[in-house]
Amino acid sequence: MDKKFIFKMIQNCLRQYQHELPLSEEDYDNLYQKIVGQKQEEADVDLHDIVNDVVYEYLTG
Repeated sequence: MDKKFIFKMIQNCLRQYQHELPLSEEDYDNLYQKIVGQKQEEADVDLHDIVNDVVYEYLTG
């Protein structure tokens, strides 16, 4: 998967949740790995839904 595209989706999702703090490169990489892992496990689930779920878990966890 295109890492830049996933990062852009993460940024858009963070804006949607009105999260203003910038994430570190390590945080982006961790989110990216979780997203890719879930997409591989659940190939039939929409990528947008996975990104939203992972970002929501990150913000509330």
